[in-house]
Amino acid sequence: MKEITRRKFIATATVATGFALAVQPISAEVITTDAKGLVAGAVKIPVKDGEIPAYRAVPATGENFPIVLVIQEIFGVHEHIQDITRRFAQLGYLAIAPELFIRQGDVSKLSSIDEIRPIVAKVPDAQVLSDLDATIDWAVKSAKGNANKLAITGFCWGGRITWLYAAHNPKLKAGVAWYGRLVGDATKLQPKYPIDIASKLTVPILGLYGGKDTGIPLDTVEQMRDRLKSSSSKSEIIVYPDAPHAFFADYRPSYREKEAKEGWKRLLAWFKEHGV
Repeated sequence: MKEITRRKFIATATVATGFALAVQPISAEVITTDAKGLVAGAVKIPVKDGEIPAYRAVPATGENFPIVLVIQEIFGVHEHIQDITRRFAQLGYLAIAPELFIRQGDVSKLSSIDEIRPIVAKVPDAQVLSDLDATIDWAVKSAKGNANKLAITGFCWGGRITWLYAAHNPKLKAGVAWYGRLVGDATKLQPKYPIDIASKLTVPILGLYGGKDTGIPLDTVEQMRDRLKSSSSKSEIIVYPDAPHAFFADYRPSYREKEAKEGWKRLLAWFKEHGV
């Protein structure tokens, strides 16, 4: 897939409709959250070099809502991520999921994860962190968000970003990282991993990981736990022994209902405990 030029992405960018092609067929266990009582749909976020699309959901009435950034998996802001934003909105949050790969390509239209990985590999961490700063700014100025009640959660690729953004923005109250990679080889575009920022972290992050995750070795989870002990963040990591990678992804065979529901309860309690 050709890389989208910066000029073109501003004109053509849009959030995905339905599920990403690479995740078909969709599991029968998929959760669907309606938008009744919400304002939900695509918005455009002003960023340094134009605009990026995002999906946001917020209660239709009220103001000064706590803000939750919802960070996509490798498959983009497709229906599953959009549904998660609606789940938060039904609980009284302003939830927003920006399209963080859109300059490099629309991954939702790619049919294979092998096509997606090269696109995602081109996404600079610095660009992502800047776009998330802009997303918060938009949420506060244009969507009735409360700047003093900020939280973040992300899945897989977004789990790694959750840790990194918490180090970047100490104004966050809390975060929950779902099975985000913790250790990796530094590159020019991705110079740090969560293990590198753990000891200096001040934002409390709850990490939710699977004991049967073949992509995230348990020894790296233990390394992260050890590094976090020297931070002031009071972060925690929970490992579900029998859960695979992507155990929260209700649209995929990896979904584990028990662990997913338990993790969601822990997320909500973690946010409340830390004032979000």
